[in-house]
Amino acid sequence: MIRILIADDHAIVRHGLKQIVEKSGEMRVVAEAESGIDALRKIREIECDVVLLDISMPDMSGIDVLKQIHAEKPQLPILILSIYSEDQYAMRLIKAGAAGYMTKETAPSEVVKALLRVAGGKKYITPAVAEILANDLGTAEEKLPHQILSDREYQIFLLLASAKTVSEIANTLALSVKTVSTYRTRVLEKMNLSNNAELMRYAVDHQLAQ
Repeated sequence: MIRILIADDHAIVRHGLKQIVEKSGEMRVVAEAESGIDALRKIREIECDVVLLDISMPDMSGIDVLKQIHAEKPQLPILILSIYSEDQYAMRLIKAGAAGYMTKETAPSEVVKALLRVAGGKKYITPAVAEILANDLGTAEEKLPHQILSDREYQIFLLLASAKTVSEIANTLALSVKTVSTYRTRVLEKMNLSNNAELMRYAVDHQLAQ
């Protein structure tokens, strides 16, 4: 029986995923986590074969959780299930060690298929992600401005693009307002933008706005 750990901050989502997983007859949920720190603690304490991880969680982002899990247990497959489209995060998370990326619009049968695939040591790549991977093969000179941002800069870029204030972002990411302001300045400079309005327009034009 394949052991699954589900990390998502919404109880109703965890409940639904648990039903999908255990209905398969080949897997069982051995642990649930409601935050990033909770996920790391349980991964260290409980043996599992696959982690099903959301990237939007309180106290610690899923990106940071992914990197920490991958550093501690590089052989443990991590499948990302997110509200964000593939264009927004898939490439960065796969490069950071994720075994696959799906959106929460994915059909239950496909979630089961993906979990079984990564549990078998393979990658789960959707057609949308495969296209993004192919497009990413270009040289650094061909990359768009948002693609040269660091993971943290990109995370803050998306939050700014969704009209979050610096204070709201600081609370969400457990950072100081000063730190977020510094990142905002860095993002604008790297992308050659002047203000939040231009940043939001860029996100809309490149279909990155949530």
